[in-house]
Amino acid sequence: MLLGFVVVYMLITIGIALYAAKRVQGSKDYLVAGRSLPLYINIATVFATWFGAETVLSVSATFARDGLHGVPADPFGASFALIFVALFFAKAFYRLDLLTIGDFYHKRYGKLVEVVTSLSITASYLGWTSAQLTALGLVFYVMSGGALTLNECILIGAFTVMIYTMFGGMWSVALTDLFQTVIIVIGLLLIAWLVGDMAGGPVNVIAKAHAAGKFEFWPKGGIAQWLPFVAAWMTMALGSIPQQDVFQRVTSAKDEKTARRGTLIGGALYFAFAFVPMFIAYAAIVIDPGFSELFSSGDEREIQRILPDLILGRTPLWAQVMFFGALLSAILSTASGALLAPTALFTENVLKPFMPQISDRRFLTLLRTVLVLFTGAALMFALNSRSTMYEMVQNAYKVTLVGALVPLAAGIFWKRATVQGAIVSIFFGLTVWLASEFNFAGALVPPQINGLVAAIVGMLIGSLTPQLISERRSHSAHAAADPR
Repeated sequence: MLLGFVVVYMLITIGIALYAAKRVQGSKDYLVAGRSLPLYINIATVFATWFGAETVLSVSATFARDGLHGVPADPFGASFALIFVALFFAKAFYRLDLLTIGDFYHKRYGKLVEVVTSLSITASYLGWTSAQLTALGLVFYVMSGGALTLNECILIGAFTVMIYTMFGGMWSVALTDLFQTVIIVIGLLLIAWLVGDMAGGPVNVIAKAHAAGKFEFWPKGGIAQWLPFVAAWMTMALGSIPQQDVFQRVTSAKDEKTARRGTLIGGALYFAFAFVPMFIAYAAIVIDPGFSELFSSGDEREIQRILPDLILGRTPLWAQVMFFGALLSAILSTASGALLAPTALFTENVLKPFMPQISDRRFLTLLRTVLVLFTGAALMFALNSRSTMYEMVQNAYKVTLVGALVPLAAGIFWKRATVQGAIVSIFFGLTVWLASEFNFAGALVPPQINGLVAAIVGMLIGSLTPQLISERRSHSAHAAADPR
C-alpha cells in the first residue's frame, strides 16, 4: 500500500515536471527559467537548495548522536551561505545577467580562469549529487522490503530524477520545488506532532535532549577542538557560495529585489525548519533507546536508518505516507537542482567555448546530453561510496572553498584583483589543500583552512606583483556589487 502511494506521488511529480518543460523555448529558459520566477517560487527554490536527504536523514541522526556540536556545517553553515549570498552577492549576480557562475569568471578574468573554476565547481557536485541519489535509493530500498538491492534502487532513483530534469531544466526544478516544499512542510510537521506525542510531548523530548547535552554548540577545549569545528562551518558557509545551484536560483528571480529577498527568506526558513527532523530523530531515541545502538555500527551510514525504521515500525500508514512523501520531496527537489547545476556549468563554460557557432537549439540538446552523462558519473560515485550523506556533502565543498571562492569575492569587491592573481590563487589554494589532505592527515590545522589561506595569499601576491600574465578583463562585476 505504501509503495503504491509513493508510485502515485512520483507520477505526479514527473507530470508537473513535464508540464513545466512546455515553457522551455531556449537555453535561457532551461538554465534560469527565463529570469521570471515570482517571490513565492523563488523562496521555495532557495529553501530546496539544501533541504535534501542529508537534512532529513543524516543531519538529524548526527544531532541525535553528537548534539548541535556535531552539525556546524548543516544547518548552520548552509543557512549562513544563503544569507551571505543574499546580502553580498545576489545583487552582483543578478545585475550581470549571466547564465552560469562560470560566466562571471570569464567576464572578470578570461577563458583560462573560467575553465579551471568551472571544472573545479563541476567536480564538487559529484559528492553532493551522489548523496541525493544514495538517499533516493535508500528510500526505495526500505519501501521495497528487500525485494530489490540497494544498488538497484539507486539506479531507479537516478533514472527518475534524470528524466524529469532533462526535459524541463530550471522550469521543472522551480515548479516541482514549489510542490515539494509544501509536501515537506506539511508532512514533517505532522510527523513531528505524532512522534513528539509518542515520546511524551515536545517538552519532554526537549528536556531530555537538554539533559543529555545535545544543545551544547561551542567546542570544549583548546585550538585542537576549535579548528575542526570552524573548518566544518566554513566549508559549507563559504565553500557553497561559488556554486551554480545557488547562482541559478538567485538569477531565476523576476527582478533584483526578488532575488535578494527570496534568497534571504529562503535561507532563514531553511535554518528554522532544519530543526524539525532533528526533533523527530531525538524523539525516536526517547521512544526507543535501542535506536542508539546504530551509533556504534562500524558503517557510518547505519545511523541514517533511525527515522525510516521508526516510521515503518511504529507509526500508522497515514504517517508513513506523509513521512516518505516529505522525504522524497526533499530528495527530489535537491537532486534535480544538483544535476542541472554542473550540467549548465560544464556545457556553457567548458564545452561551448570550443563551439562558438553552435545554435541555441543545438546547445539545448547538448545540455540535455551532458545531464545524462553527469548523472552516470554521479551514479558511479554513489554506488561506490561508503560515507554518510553528511560527510559527502561536506567533502563536496572543500574544492570550491579553496579553488573558487577567493577569485569570486575578489573579483566583485576588489578592483585590483587581476587575472594573474586569480590564477595564482587557484593554483596555491588547490595545491596546498591537496598536499595537506594527502601528506598531513591528522594535522592540527584542517586541510581546507590551509587551502583557503593559501588562496588568499595567492590572490594578493599574484595581483600586487608585476603582471607576467595578463588578459583583457571587465570591471563590470565590481560595479554590479556597488550598493547604489
